[in-house]
Amino acid sequence: MAEPDPIILEWVEATKQGDQDAFAELVYTFQDPVYNLCYRMLGESGEAEDATQEAFLRAYMNIERYDMKRSFKTWVMSIASNHCIDRLRKRRMQYVSLDDEPTAAVLALSSSDPMPEQATLQNERGEAIQDLLMELDTDYRIAVILRYWYDYSYVEIAQAMGTTESAIKSRLFRARRTLAELIGEERDEDGLTNPQLKGN
Repeated sequence: MAEPDPIILEWVEATKQGDQDAFAELVYTFQDPVYNLCYRMLGESGEAEDATQEAFLRAYMNIERYDMKRSFKTWVMSIASNHCIDRLRKRRMQYVSLDDEPTAAVLALSSSDPMPEQATLQNERGEAIQDLLMELDTDYRIAVILRYWYDYSYVEIAQAMGTTESAIKSRLFRARRTLAELIGEERDEDGLTNPQLKGN
């Protein structure tokens, strides 16, 4: 496990002393990964923005509980994922359409700017992946996102979701099987292939 960044720790200590500018630095540093996590889980940009703000508010209110030996990013991401889980459970039966969502900015995986043709393909692939994720049951979607997009361990996912490690492994197995079936259906319908998901 990597040692926490000393600069981050300085900002945390300053935040504990009431320095709001220091906390603003923490927000600026980690707001993108937190937003991306919230968007993946919630599937709607406006709600993801609200969840991101709430996650940082909760982090600020509970800064004294932060373990300085732990990665601050991991800690705030855990706060965000738990908040998103609460939101998803409250709207478990609601279907969220992504037809009008601009997903390119949060789904780009490359640091270099792609050519227009590449950008179009990446956008289409990103939207297809998000659509597939939204087809999964809430608990399956959460487990897949935390495991394969954010590299959470089975233990960390179990803690975030309030269940057991074995239950998480079972959910991931079933989620992969469901995704494989969905990808197969898409391929049969219009030739869509998705090596990224298929390889997970």
